[in-house]
Amino acid sequence: MPIATTNPATGETLKTFPVLSFHEIQTKISLADDVYQKSFLSLEATQKKRRDGLLHMAELLIDQKEALGKLITLEMGKTLASAIQEIEKCALNCQYYAENGLQGLNAEPIPLPDDRRRAEIRYLPIGTVLAVMPWNFPFWQVIRCAAPILLSGNSMLLKHASNVPQCSEAIENLFIQAGFEPGVFQSLLIGSEQVAFVIQDVRVHGVTLTGSEAAGKSVGSLASKSIKKSVLELGGSDPFIVMPSANISRAAEVAVKARMICNGQSCIAAKRFIIHGKVYDQFKKYFIENMMKIKMGDPMDPSTALGPVVSIKAREELHSLVMDAVGKGGRLLLGGKIPEGDGSFYPATVLDQVPKEARVIQEEVFGPVAVLYQVATLREAIKVANSTRFGLGASFWSREEDEISTATHQIQSGSVFVNDLVASDPHFPFGGVKSSGYGRELGQVGLREFTNIKTVVNSRE
Repeated sequence: MPIATTNPATGETLKTFPVLSFHEIQTKISLADDVYQKSFLSLEATQKKRRDGLLHMAELLIDQKEALGKLITLEMGKTLASAIQEIEKCALNCQYYAENGLQGLNAEPIPLPDDRRRAEIRYLPIGTVLAVMPWNFPFWQVIRCAAPILLSGNSMLLKHASNVPQCSEAIENLFIQAGFEPGVFQSLLIGSEQVAFVIQDVRVHGVTLTGSEAAGKSVGSLASKSIKKSVLELGGSDPFIVMPSANISRAAEVAVKARMICNGQSCIAAKRFIIHGKVYDQFKKYFIENMMKIKMGDPMDPSTALGPVVSIKAREELHSLVMDAVGKGGRLLLGGKIPEGDGSFYPATVLDQVPKEARVIQEEVFGPVAVLYQVATLREAIKVANSTRFGLGASFWSREEDEISTATHQIQSGSVFVNDLVASDPHFPFGGVKSSGYGRELGQVGLREFTNIKTVVNSRE
């Protein structure tokens, strides 16, 4: 895949970029390692300087949010309003770690049964970390992991998706503007085939990936073979469960927002709507009404709520999932037709009565397509929710405390949001189980993922 900016709204390729040579990659890895080695010798001073850098980074992001938002929209097609919101969220993440990160890196004393020994846990950087990041949140996915990784004293190399190279370079420039040392964060404009070489380099000590299940298997395997720490945040097929006691109109309204995040192209977007039979027809009515209100069009237009999917190829794959479901007996309640004109647009689409063997049930659906299920009991709802190999997030709607307690315990996912849509937030850990990956980003847990958790025991003679 060429490294290029192609506007999904028009299909026009605006700019192409050369791939880094072997020598250029080596130079960048060497610089990252040199920065890490020097910073480790004065770690406390480095961390304080980087804390200040994160505060400056937050200011820069807010000051430049309109321009950066337009860059996001240009390269991957989400609406300008949502792109600006992404930049604002990045600023909040930087501010959170600037204000809370160093506290989470402090040494922790370990109580011992005698006073002849002292023990503590220290959280020390491990070296250079490679980040392999996707196109759907081209700033957020990078900055949410970069802030804690850099604050702890590591260096970072970014292999971004090949269709957002300008976003990748813009992020590197922002870190430089914010006062981070040259080389502490570097963009690598390389192809997927070059990732293995970077992971296997002895000067690279860990890898974090957000992406597809296939990409996760490849990167996780390479890291394992090299005995290097990895964190994988992979795909999702998040359930959105609605029980009779819920506020149905509110649930349907939020359900549409949850499905249409990033033009439906989000790992934590709600994809399977599991509705109790007592309220199924009511929910379906509200849900379709809200989906029909969504205006599809130019993502730069403030009135647009649904922009294009990322590419013509992605649209073809999405449409094939819909047609497969219909061909196997599913009902098409809304959308499902490729519009005429330029760009990779696909309308808001709703399916129900889809058999479990349909691909739309078995695979992650990346686009504005929703599947409705009808269930008779909470037990059945949880069974359907857990019937996929994915386990990233889940949304559960009920006012019954017993139901909430049961669902939050039994749903197999990295997070459960009650009466709300699933979202990542700097304050708490984010990640999945099963084929949705392992490890965590964000919060204090995410802060420590790429640290050497060192035990130090000091015995008196």
